[in-house]
Amino acid sequence: MIRALLLITLMTVAWSPAAAEPRDDLYADFIDAIDDLRIAADIPGLSIAVVKDLEVVLARGFGFADIELAIPATADTPYDIASVTKPLSAVLALRLVELGAIDLDRPIGTYSDWADFCSAFSRQPSIFARNLECDPPVHTLRHLLSHTATGVPGEAFSYNPILFSWASRPIMAALEQDFSSLVERHVFEPAGMRDSARRHRALELPPPFAARLAKPYRTDSPSGPVPTGDRGAQGDGAAGGVVSTVLDLARFDIALDEGQLISPETAASMMQPTKTPDGSSFPYSIGFYVQDHDGQKLVWHSGWWEHAYSALYLKVPSAKLTFIALANSEGIWWGNPLEVAAVERAPFAHTFFDHFLD
Repeated sequence: MIRALLLITLMTVAWSPAAAEPRDDLYADFIDAIDDLRIAADIPGLSIAVVKDLEVVLARGFGFADIELAIPATADTPYDIASVTKPLSAVLALRLVELGAIDLDRPIGTYSDWADFCSAFSRQPSIFARNLECDPPVHTLRHLLSHTATGVPGEAFSYNPILFSWASRPIMAALEQDFSSLVERHVFEPAGMRDSARRHRALELPPPFAARLAKPYRTDSPSGPVPTGDRGAQGDGAAGGVVSTVLDLARFDIALDEGQLISPETAASMMQPTKTPDGSSFPYSIGFYVQDHDGQKLVWHSGWWEHAYSALYLKVPSAKLTFIALANSEGIWWGNPLEVAAVERAPFAHTFFDHFLD
């Protein structure tokens, strides 16, 4: 009880008018609604950005990046963005296609150890190993990056972060470079993302950057948010491993829409859903969920790391609108089924639509 009262007191102090970031009255109702959602979802620290017509019109933080040290979350607070990494990795792959360095439709077994991995993984008890057919080894990067690698390749959508992550292997084999360096060169640098970094078991964050990282919390304790601690390192894969800020993701979004990362034609194709064999659409493209809602095409990806971080990157292309939200708990996540594109069920997305779409 004492800890809960202390947390409430800290939040009140941090967001009193005297201590708050400058408040833009044009978005005051939206800002209040977002903070109400944050509190209701027990999110210790949240950062958001809104991009409109290729400009950042709103960027700010709420709550705490570190409760114990009373460090406020801001638009410059870095978070692990979890699966929101996937659009960045997909842009890298598509850029390498434009450069003629890789072919999304070439069987990856011809230039990587896919056959051995597929055979071994298919025998694992993981839900992501179910119905993985390895013979004949005809899987391509397109299958991995569009989540159509399970079953007969290309015939069904099954969200599979393990296989998406493994897509880094054939890319590294083709380029003879590590995946993180390729992301740095072809995504971070041209987008001007100077406040982002990749990390994996062989690559730690630079100490000054790591010191700014929002501390992850689990919020299922009756005594209040509890620091999660070290989440463990992963490999140099395509599915995750990026630490970034909402402002840097806004820079990525603007660079993507301006054609600085991939051509406008390639970007447009990236935002079209993958087709089924009969010509209908899967709910995913290359690196993005794609859906229609109330007459609008929505292009998006969520991120979720259990008891640690959550994220949402949501584009409304026809309105030239983008909403980005990062949190240091799993509170943005709405329990969305992996096989369904229904971002309108997310409270943060719903609030964004209410305030920014007619």
